[in-house]
Amino acid sequence: MPNRHKPNPDDRSDNVEKLQGMIENTMANIHETEDFLKAHGDDMDPDEVAQLNEKNERRKEAIEGYRTEIQDELKARKG
Repeated sequence: MPNRHKPNPDDRSDNVEKLQGMIENTMANIHETEDFLKAHGDDMDPDEVAQLNEKNERRKEAIEGYRTEIQDELKARKG
């Protein structure tokens, strides 16, 4: 039986807001991890501390990617 559903139209109207929310959530996760490490890092296995620090670095890279996407979305709106 053929699929008769139409694909949803590309609604990009709220992408900037969604990306901003993703940045805020990611920043909150970074701060939460930093606070956790300050409180418990001395009692943890150094490998676990390193893993959490690496995860935060990846989060920071993701934030930069989100910011780039926001710029692209704003250009598309003006386009």
